[in-house]
Amino acid sequence: MTQADVSYSCGSCGYPLNLASSNRITSGRGPDYLKSIKKGYISFVSIDLSRFTQVDEVNCLPISWGRYRSKTKLLCRKCGVLIGYGYGDSSVLCGFDLPTSSNSSYKKIMIKIRALQPSEMCQQS
Repeated sequence: MTQADVSYSCGSCGYPLNLASSNRITSGRGPDYLKSIKKGYISFVSIDLSRFTQVDEVNCLPISWGRYRSKTKLLCRKCGVLIGYGYGDSSVLCGFDLPTSSNSSYKKIMIKIRALQPSEMCQQS
């Protein structure tokens, strides 16, 4: 059985974002997945951060006792349009801890559906 894997580019300028449909989170989310689709967002397991300019938007609201969530805007590196957001558990940005590493991984990556355009399809078997 073969399925097409879609690669996505910036919807404004066509800059390749190295996002692939095979890297999307589609299972195990249940109602949360459907809610995000209705809001116009899709989630990815990981992204190529070299394709984005990152702008920290610090939201220091506790998500549970003792934990804080940081929110980072992900902008197209070429034209600067907002593509989505990366969310992480970070008390560093909120000024509670000292940075221990320069790891740019996110717990959750939400990409705006309207900010994407399919750029190519590859056949996988």
